[in-house]
Amino acid sequence: MINLDKKMIHMAAFILMAVGAINWGLVGLLDINLVTMIFGEGSLTNIVYILVGASGVYAVIEHKGACKYCGGK
Repeated sequence: MINLDKKMIHMAAFILMAVGAINWGLVGLLDINLVTMIFGEGSLTNIVYILVGASGVYAVIEHKGACKYCGGK
């Protein structure tokens, strides 16, 4: 059960990081903020940004144990 929960957290973090990366790419290339376009200005957009940031922190913390290039499992 614990492995399934950790896998779900990992996948959610990965998806949120991908959304954040795509959004920043669109902002840099085309000056389009996809998150704001979908959710509008306000607290829901801020929650999405907080979740993307938290996912990045999670990935940094968990990276060493999972990375095949850095000596992980």
